Amino acid sequence: MRLRRITARRSSVHGKGLFALLPIGAGERLIEYKGEVTSWRRAAARQRSEVGHTFVFGLSSGRVIDGSRGGNSARFMNHACTPNCEAIETGDRVFIHAITAIQPGEELFIDYGLTVAGEITDDIREQYACHCGAPACRRSMLGGRATSL
Repeated sequence: MRLRRITARRSSVHGKGLFALLPIGAGERLIEYKGEVTSWRRAAARQRSEVGHTFVFGLSSGRVIDGSRGGNSARFMNHACTPNCEAIETGDRVFIHAITAIQPGEELFIDYGLTVAGEITDDIREQYACHCGAPACRRSMLGGRATSL
């Protein structure tokens, strides 16, 4: 019998999060981000029609994995400006790997590095505000040009 290494539960950062149940070593593969592989257009239409969180993971091909359709607990992974995990894309699949040693009870985080089209307004900044609390927090889940705001 294989012991579960991670679990989803309430997070002080945002909604639900993923937490380590056992010690995890740097470099270990933790979970695959699962869901329906679809177009941004289809995923965005679903977002507009459903209230709640967004569980969409963008792929380099321009498609997305929609974790709200056939997804698993990986969709609950929260953002942090100083993450302890990273997402590694292999074709149309995404795997979450630890980049540091993680102790039982610690929340698992990735840096979302989100991008938005057009001007970054105060509304956009508020919508993508970061609450990770890290000493080096950039106060935004946006990557790139948003980090200097």
